[in-house]
Amino acid sequence: MAEAAAFQGTGPSPARRWLRRTLTVAVGAPLLAGLLQNPSPAQAAEETPVSRTVDVSIDTLTPSAPVEGDTVTVTGTLTNRGKRTITDATVNLRVGPRMDSRSEIDQVARRKGFRSDSDPQPLDSPEIKVARLAAGVPQDFRISVPVADLDLDDEGGVYQLGVSLTGQTSDAKWDRVLGIERTFLPYQPEPTAKRTQLTYLWPLISSAHVSADTAADEQQSAVFQDDELVEELRPGGRLDEMVSLGKDLPVTWVIDPDLLASVDAMANGYRVKDGTGHIAGTDANRKLAERWLGELEKAVQGRKIVALPFADPDLASLAHRGKAVPGSLGHLQSATALAGSTVETILHVQPSTDFAWPVEGAVDPSIMAVATSAGARKVIARSDSIRDDDLSYTPTAARPIGGGATAVVSDAELSTAFQGDMVRAETSTLAVQEFLAQTLAITLEQPQDRRSVVVVPQRQPSVAQAQAMAAAVRGLGAKRWTEPLDLIAAAAAKPDPDASTRVPRASQYPKKLRDGELPVDAFRDMKTTGDELSDFKVILSRQDRVVPPVLAAINREMSTSWRGRTTAAAIYRVDVQDVLRRLTKSVVLVDKSALTLSGRSATIPVTVQNKLLQDVQGLVLRLTSSNGTRLKVDGDTSADLPLTVRAGHSQSVKFPASANANGQVSMTAQLYTVDGTPYGSPMTFSVKVSEMTPTVMLVIAGGVLLLVLAGVRMYSQRKRLAARAAEADAETEAETGAPTEGGPVAGTEAASEGGATSVTADRAGQPSDPDADTGSESGDPSGPGEKVDR
Repeated sequence: MAEAAAFQGTGPSPARRWLRRTLTVAVGAPLLAGLLQNPSPAQAAEETPVSRTVDVSIDTLTPSAPVEGDTVTVTGTLTNRGKRTITDATVNLRVGPRMDSRSEIDQVARRKGFRSDSDPQPLDSPEIKVARLAAGVPQDFRISVPVADLDLDDEGGVYQLGVSLTGQTSDAKWDRVLGIERTFLPYQPEPTAKRTQLTYLWPLISSAHVSADTAADEQQSAVFQDDELVEELRPGGRLDEMVSLGKDLPVTWVIDPDLLASVDAMANGYRVKDGTGHIAGTDANRKLAERWLGELEKAVQGRKIVALPFADPDLASLAHRGKAVPGSLGHLQSATALAGSTVETILHVQPSTDFAWPVEGAVDPSIMAVATSAGARKVIARSDSIRDDDLSYTPTAARPIGGGATAVVSDAELSTAFQGDMVRAETSTLAVQEFLAQTLAITLEQPQDRRSVVVVPQRQPSVAQAQAMAAAVRGLGAKRWTEPLDLIAAAAAKPDPDASTRVPRASQYPKKLRDGELPVDAFRDMKTTGDELSDFKVILSRQDRVVPPVLAAINREMSTSWRGRTTAAAIYRVDVQDVLRRLTKSVVLVDKSALTLSGRSATIPVTVQNKLLQDVQGLVLRLTSSNGTRLKVDGDTSADLPLTVRAGHSQSVKFPASANANGQVSMTAQLYTVDGTPYGSPMTFSVKVSEMTPTVMLVIAGGVLLLVLAGVRMYSQRKRLAARAAEADAETEAETGAPTEGGPVAGTEAASEGGATSVTADRAGQPSDPDADTGSESGDPSGPGEKVDR
């Protein structure tokens, strides 16, 4: 069969050879090229353009890895892409020869049109006749052949399997290959002595959906940026499909804890942003989230789980851009610390948290340093980053790289096998067959050695990609040349001494990946938000209502999912800052109007308003005079008073002030935390000092005299009225002979006593005592001569 592969059909007849020679002499080689049926040997080694006239699609191949006694069935579609109808065509299978290396598989996978130097002869049987194939009209085909008729080696191996169409067109009435499609047939009838240990990661990762905001209810319901996560959780959605497929596969689950936290928040009642506010999520969506979590919990029981740092931070962006901003690595450490508890709380399983996964497994020394700085001792790399160019075989994945760290180097070809559009049946089938062929080729490279190979697919596979991945893993289920191994065990496998442990230089990091990293400004925004949160939380009586949601949002700002979504990432960061600043501005100084201070001393009130749903404490209010010579505050240029304000209330603090001279004085009020950090913006107002003149004192004295005279007059009138009443009572007693009950004197004392009691109560409190809730101040300027005490 190997010899037959070098020929296309039978050789030319003697008459045709004579004709060829004649034409060559008569009209030359240019005309010959357009008239001959078969190309010259040099041309035969090249792809013939006409061999791509028909698009041959292989939609299914079953079984994907046949054994002895099976029947291989191929179904697909023929589509004439040319302009002329094809007639007298046949569809044939072409099998062989056995391929001895992974590089041969790669070469065959890249070929498109027919090549007589590498494509084998068609099988004599079976053969499908196609009498007519009109242009642009697809036609289905189905062809089956017993494995015994494929002439495969008993030892097994990887074989090229092609489906070709040979026919004629109206402008060329001779048979030639008009279309071909190739795939691979992995054949291993008996299990190998030492099977390859294969680890397949199954990622559950989504983009950031939850904002830093929370609802005002006691449950502090999460507020989502959008409702797009619901679409992934619906039956048939991406995340639903990942769980449905993964539960029956021998895979290692790799989970972003933020996804679990988001779905859990949805299941417990959530809200969605709607313009400037937010609305309640539907009960149907809540139940959907609850169902998905339940299915996932059942799927992962007894399985190995790897928890990534919370929100799957972009380690490369952090290493290349974030390290320039102080405090950035602290966010990675907090994200790592949050990972294990989140997964354990929601799924009730203990995950492994010592793995780091840089984007596409690309690493350099700085990425390695950042990845291990937060406690990860195992870094998932890829073989197109840590390369083994000097080896003729695929080595074991685990590589010690020093410092107690291990690089788990996944196989690049297997890991990228299902990227791209897998919606078309043909694309998916070809990807599955190539994946299976590559795994068998790996085993046959060193059949005497058992090696460990790791497959790390894309972070967020589509539904079609996930289905293709699952089909490939199921194709290995017979355990003829591979056996499943979890990632934890793969990282602990005995390393190959010949495998590379060299981490590539920073200059070798792919430019395409570097261009997609988060900018330095993103990490500056995170630092700003973190600093504002640190200043804010010290005044809160219930930090748990603010700190965790904002810290989680900062972690989401570092997410790998922002790659390729620069604008969306910037909008999210701004939204987080806006949420926090809206909270900090809920504790403010109430603006004051200009005041007039008449006299040498008075009190100056300053009001603080708390619009939060919790008490604030640990605040100090400082009032400063711009002119301590003219107006002092508590005997000095400035004074500090501690402050506590209840939730939803205002609190006035009154500062004693003393004036030494008339004039305008600017006053500044500023809130501080207990550590002396300014809180919020200062508030400035003016005080006009106006000393009392002798004329004013005379007027006041006159007023006091008038009050005294009025009091004497009222007392005299009361005495006269009392005397008259006594006389009337005496007359009545004389007439009746019985005393009157109560008596006028007793009633007068009660009234007098009662009046005295009322005056005492009204004057019991001092006007400068703080009031727990004073309400808002008057916004109008105080009148001349008014003593400032509000």
